[in-house]
Amino acid sequence: MNTKIALRTSIFSIIGNFLLACIKFVAGVLGNSYALIADAIESSVDVFSSILVWVGLKYSTKPPDENHPYGHGRYEIFSTFLVIGFLLVSATIIAYQSIQNIRTPHEGPKVFTLYVLTAIILFKEFSYRYVIRKSEETNSSSLKADAWHHRSDAITSLLAFVGISIAIFMGEGYESADDWAALIASGIIVFNAYRIFRPVLGEISDEQLYGEMIESIRQIALTVPGVIDTEKCHVRKMGMTFYVDLHMIVSGEISVREGHKIAHDLKDEIQRQLSEIADVLVHTEPDNRS
Repeated sequence: MNTKIALRTSIFSIIGNFLLACIKFVAGVLGNSYALIADAIESSVDVFSSILVWVGLKYSTKPPDENHPYGHGRYEIFSTFLVIGFLLVSATIIAYQSIQNIRTPHEGPKVFTLYVLTAIILFKEFSYRYVIRKSEETNSSSLKADAWHHRSDAITSLLAFVGISIAIFMGEGYESADDWAALIASGIIVFNAYRIFRPVLGEISDEQLYGEMIESIRQIALTVPGVIDTEKCHVRKMGMTFYVDLHMIVSGEISVREGHKIAHDLKDEIQRQLSEIADVLVHTEPDNRS
């Protein structure tokens, strides 16, 4: 179910970014707004990054096989890194074009571009909230990156709105205000790229970032008959699912067969209550407490 939700969400991003790129470019050319044209360039890059998200999600959900016993979840991380790369590329293009335009005298933008930008900002903010909600539902890091792409686009459009407003209402001598706005937006895009990069880096290095889940697992374990306590509990994320290594403590007086059954009961109960967990490896420890 999570897979279908994630794929549908990525298709929404692809279509939305393509339509917005076309609208921004046409409005930017007709309205003489370089900030809007720069915004269109970013949306064009967004189309390709959203396609990468879709491809990454498609491959990451392939079932485990002989060569990939943990599945193909890391494909999603790869696509997330590519999205980050596209964010940095779009920021660089916008910054370069903005500097060029600031150095070149040109006419100020037209008033109708403000109406176009208002609609774009509202749609992009809606897109961000929609995609970030779906990323939380599916535990998808690449959808989260895509959501922040929408938020970055909303920010660049908002700054373009401010710059164009200054250029229009302040008049002669302020024609490059929208170019300065686009330049500031490029810095914000870089910052957002870092915000995406940091948790994904932790994910690919198996950094322990899942304290709440670990606590839930320990609490569930104590409800399973035969489990006295738990020791080590490590969680790793693979795509949209999680793998758990757990040490349980049982009585040292029980048989291997009984310990094996308790371990299976524990695994089943954890997966029943936490459906996002794909597998649990349980190590049995005897209770040495007096």
